[in-house]
Amino acid sequence: MTTALAPEMTAADRCDRCGAQAYIRARLISGGELLFCAHHGREHLPALMDKTTDIVDETDRLREASPSAPLDGR
Repeated sequence: MTTALAPEMTAADRCDRCGAQAYIRARLISGGELLFCAHHGREHLPALMDKTTDIVDETDRLREASPSAPLDGR
C-alpha cells in the first residue's frame, strides 16, 4: 500500500459502498478506482488485491482525529 501516488483524501471523498467518508482508495488495473470507508475497505480489499495497481490507506487519520478525554476526569 502506498500514499505517494495520490493526494490526501478529503471529506468530499465518499465510500462507493455506503457514502461515508472514504479513507481508502483502490486503483484498479482496468483503469477505474474505488473509494471505501474503513469498514468497507477491510471487508472488500482482500478480494481486490490482485485487481489493483495501488491502494492508498489513510485509516490512520481516524486515530489522529479522535479527541481524548482528560485523565483527571475534568
